[in-house]
Amino acid sequence: MCLNGWGGKLYDKLLPYLTEENPDILCIQEVVHTPETEKDWLTYRDGDHILPQQANFFRDVKKALSNHAGIFCPASQGILWDENTKIPSQWGLATFVRKSYPIIGQIQGFVHKSYSPHNYGEHPRSRNAHTVKVFDYKKNKPVVVAHMHGLRDLNGKMDTPERAMQAHKLVSFAKRLVENNDTLVVCGDFNVEPNSETLKILSKAGLTDLVTTRTTKGTRNSHYKKKSRYADYMLVNEHTNVLNFNVIFEPEVSDHCPMVLNI
Repeated sequence: MCLNGWGGKLYDKLLPYLTEENPDILCIQEVVHTPETEKDWLTYRDGDHILPQQANFFRDVKKALSNHAGIFCPASQGILWDENTKIPSQWGLATFVRKSYPIIGQIQGFVHKSYSPHNYGEHPRSRNAHTVKVFDYKKNKPVVVAHMHGLRDLNGKMDTPERAMQAHKLVSFAKRLVENNDTLVVCGDFNVEPNSETLKILSKAGLTDLVTTRTTKGTRNSHYKKKSRYADYMLVNEHTNVLNFNVIFEPEVSDHCPMVLNI
């Protein structure tokens, strides 16, 4: 499963959904990790953009998926607010892997800029990626899964040199762990349109997108009020045996839809 968790805004629906679905691997973006507080909710402020944040989102997803190893990959540390009190908080993405699938390799790195240690940074902000290689004993072969949260440009989802560069970096992070006929899955909130240069770069790297080839409704639900319906993608290589792929519109657990792949 791959999902942009929206900072846990729909926490009361998301956590029960994850507990019930219990995916073998969960790739989740927009994860908040605030080890300096035990509070549930804090507030993110960026000018007129004010958003409630589940302060210990990573901790709570880890509790929901208690049979998984959880890996948090921070992109930055900035400030969340407890009324008028500043609380340092880390922001990034996370990967959860069922403990019965040993992690035999992993790579964590940045696809845009680098770690921002003292604030969230200027737009477009730092973005990172994480790749894990696990061993599937049922198939007796490794599986490589990579995900990223693509940069958000305030001017829109158009092609830019920075987006092209992050696509090339994502391919590099993913393929560094692939050997021989390994299964490879690449996913995430890429923040681009279906006709983007990003998807063309990934296609040239031998990856087939499942969102644009198997669905027509996009990956955004009723909580997202803008016109564009696409942001999230899941791609596979030729050695991936796709049994089923779905974009989940109900229940709504974020302003993004979960993408679920069975292989």
